[in-house]
Amino acid sequence: MKKMLMLSLLAMIGLVIQAQTTNVWYKGTVVPNQENNVIVRAKSQIWVPSPDAAAVDKKTKKKTVVWTDTENNSWHEYIGFVDNVPVVSDIKAIFPEASNVGVPSSSYVPMSWQLTDEKIQVGDGTSNMEDCTILHCYFRMSADIVKNLWLGNKESCILDKETGVIYQARSTIPAACYNKVFSVKGKEGTTLDFQIVFPRLPESAKELAIYGVPTWYMRGWDVTGEARSYRNSRYEYDEVPRFHMAHMVKDSVNYDKNNHESWAVYNDPHLIKPTKEQSMALWLTADATYLAIATEQNWIREYHGRGGNTILLDEQGHQYKCKGVLGYPNDKIFWLEGYPGDYFAMVLVFDPLPWRVTSFTFVVPEGEPFTMWGANWSGDVIPNLEVQKLRNNQKLFEYHPRTVVE
Repeated sequence: MKKMLMLSLLAMIGLVIQAQTTNVWYKGTVVPNQENNVIVRAKSQIWVPSPDAAAVDKKTKKKTVVWTDTENNSWHEYIGFVDNVPVVSDIKAIFPEASNVGVPSSSYVPMSWQLTDEKIQVGDGTSNMEDCTILHCYFRMSADIVKNLWLGNKESCILDKETGVIYQARSTIPAACYNKVFSVKGKEGTTLDFQIVFPRLPESAKELAIYGVPTWYMRGWDVTGEARSYRNSRYEYDEVPRFHMAHMVKDSVNYDKNNHESWAVYNDPHLIKPTKEQSMALWLTADATYLAIATEQNWIREYHGRGGNTILLDEQGHQYKCKGVLGYPNDKIFWLEGYPGDYFAMVLVFDPLPWRVTSFTFVVPEGEPFTMWGANWSGDVIPNLEVQKLRNNQKLFEYHPRTVVE
């Protein structure tokens, strides 16, 4: 009896040692690696706007949110709630470089991921260990119940951009998530570790792109395999842009749109190199979206007006309102003094755009008529403005001092 007990203890010790040297996939449950012998290819932590406000059950007091990006994903089967989702006990251990400095308010949640090479054991625990590449998709519960999530299916792929070889997802953890829309329950603030299992990528694969994981914003996300901590500017916030603020010569007095004597007067604007009029650049920050518009000065003294009911309209019909104009009145006409031929930046500040928005329409509604020579109150609609292209235009709006040859 004692001998059998000793053998049982040795067997248990052997299982513990095995669990400490590898990640074990056993009936959908992952045993965490204690020695951290996992090869990390890349990782990223980004912050995105939270879904709409949670509904609170009057009886249970539980909060429920519906994940916005997938609430209309009706072409895949909805399987209800899934269980056995691995939980991350300390997300800061995975992202030690991430701090709370500059992190948005509670209206934002992290959508983080990590691409690793690991050994896993498939099935009932009797199979041989298998080398796989795993995409860990970390999800922080923004409520007690989150409905209509989507992880991945055969469209979830990793492309080796050097060889052209495509590595297709084999399965997910939990397995029930594969090719299904699902919901989860958990304590608010808990970080879940959803995983997509791929064939093992060769060590030589350095230039990668990940497709088919839309909830984590991977629709062709470029990954540089040589970088252990990967950051992609497309999904990082810009710094709040700094523009030269125009000087106010005279403030408005008893403002009346029909009385030009009551308009404020400015000079010394943020000048830029000549470019195509109405050229635009975009800055995405946690709290606001900044849209700079190249504006031409035709006269020594010219009137302008911006802001008001101007909106950005995304592909799904959501509106993002203008909150103001940097350095100038919002929705009021004003005078700007300069030189004919000046180009300057007019910067509108909007509600923050979610990361899912890749293009939008710029809408200026028709204004109110006013009395002035050459008055124009017509509206304007500019469709199909691509977010990333406008972010790439930021250099067009660097300050460029005026040079006048007399």
